[in-house]
Amino acid sequence: MADANSNESWQNPLPGVPDVESPFFDRLFNQKQAKPGWYEAAVSLRDKGYAIIDFPDEDFDALADEIKSDLEPRYDFDGWRREGRDRGASLRIQDAWKDNPAVRRVAGSRAILELLEYLYGRPAWPFQTLNFPVGTQQHFHTDAVHFSSIPERFMCGVWVALEDIDSENGPLVYYPGSHKLPIFTNEHIGHFADDWLATGQQTYEPMWRELVEAQGLEREQFHARKGQALIWASNLLHGGERHLDLDRTRWSQVSHYYFDDCLYYTPLNSDPGYGRMYLRDMTNIMTGAQIPNRYLGNDVPKDFIHRMRHGVTIHRDVPDDFNSELYLELHPDVAEAGVDAGEHYLTYGQFERRPYKR
Repeated sequence: MADANSNESWQNPLPGVPDVESPFFDRLFNQKQAKPGWYEAAVSLRDKGYAIIDFPDEDFDALADEIKSDLEPRYDFDGWRREGRDRGASLRIQDAWKDNPAVRRVAGSRAILELLEYLYGRPAWPFQTLNFPVGTQQHFHTDAVHFSSIPERFMCGVWVALEDIDSENGPLVYYPGSHKLPIFTNEHIGHFADDWLATGQQTYEPMWRELVEAQGLEREQFHARKGQALIWASNLLHGGERHLDLDRTRWSQVSHYYFDDCLYYTPLNSDPGYGRMYLRDMTNIMTGAQIPNRYLGNDVPKDFIHRMRHGVTIHRDVPDDFNSELYLELHPDVAEAGVDAGEHYLTYGQFERRPYKR
């Protein structure tokens, strides 16, 4: 009879749980080959929901300088200093990887991908980048309501400082240990995704505030040196502190990653119990390949994906009561981007469940 304690004969009974969040953490990581610092990162991610590392690529400084010099002309810093900061504008550029090789290089760092596979037990791939020249000042949130998976928690973010950051220029904030809480979605907060006027992350923010108070979670800031990176678990509560010093920038990049052999969906737009799930079409930004939704090694049938999406109302034309000026007022990030309100709503806003009227 095989020894129940033998690593040679042992098989992980929970392959649908990320290794780093598994109750079998010790056994899983005792049998892994780790590079220097990897195991310590795993313990930190397990216990705190984040791990701080030095970005591993030797040419990081050159990549950071290239990103800043290329993206700087695209930002309205004067407008942000004049009134954007006080409106909570972050000047973010989404998916700059499409036309900036340095952004793509940071997101697709081979060393980062190897570390993530070590932590989660599955191959990782980047699907989105966000670049910021100033603090986000974003309300704390979990990525899990925006980007989730089945099995859950196979998603993470990697944030990296492109310059030194302290309490004066909008540092990242987080609540250590909050990742251990359940992932709360629409069914838990009593929200129906088709309730058009009460959608988006804002719907969750009162719950998160009360959760932090009830659980006694402590808020911490990350005062990062240029080149320091922070890996966070999908359910870690995190956000951005107020950017106090208007004469300083706060350059950073966030890359979001999924892992192989999952379904990928947006809980904000989903009511699974009602037969509605916004399954996403995902692309590996390093290869350009579309990643299929998979379940236990099987491709999810396209007709199932279509049926699950069918419950999500898709507008081909803007609604009759759509007001462009009000939409831009409600969404200052869209106004700052200088895009047409109606076009943004049809392309992004309706799928992000952005309200277009009060």
